[in-house]
Amino acid sequence: MTKQEKNDVIEVLKEKFSQYNNFYVTNTESLSVEQVGNLRRVCFNKKVEMKVAKNTLIRKALEALDEKRYAGMFDSLHGVTALMFSENPKEPALIISDFRKAGKKDATKPELKAAFIDGDVFMGDNQLQTLTTLKSKNDLIGEIIGLLQSPAKNVISGLNAGNKLAGLIKALEDRAQ
Repeated sequence: MTKQEKNDVIEVLKEKFSQYNNFYVTNTESLSVEQVGNLRRVCFNKKVEMKVAKNTLIRKALEALDEKRYAGMFDSLHGVTALMFSENPKEPALIISDFRKAGKKDATKPELKAAFIDGDVFMGDNQLQTLTTLKSKNDLIGEIIGLLQSPAKNVISGLNAGNKLAGLIKALEDRAQ
């Protein structure tokens, strides 16, 4: 690779890291060419971008953007590295998990090295289960709105029930006369 090609790769990576607030660092070393092709196809269908790059170029791109913010990711940059970029923070984790289930004999591949989710770093393959259960920001906002609306609905129901109770008492009074 020429110096210009390396600089071009760094610029593309910087653009991706800026565009996506969520990315996964994975190891696809033990996968066959066919398996990597299948993984890329699944990623494409699920709107997850997958890029393979040299660790030094990934590190330079992260350092150029914000070395302190991404410092926790540097330990994961070794071996063969594939990056998975996604708007949905748990989609790459679901893809990896499903891919492992489909390839029963290689149930640990691809390996999750690290994940960067909204500024938080998840290190190691043992974090995969945690990442598959993450809720998206929109899901959490929906739950909070539902919780906030619940007391208001209860008050309105109580007020409506009061009207029915008053009507029932009035009907009983009228019947008694």
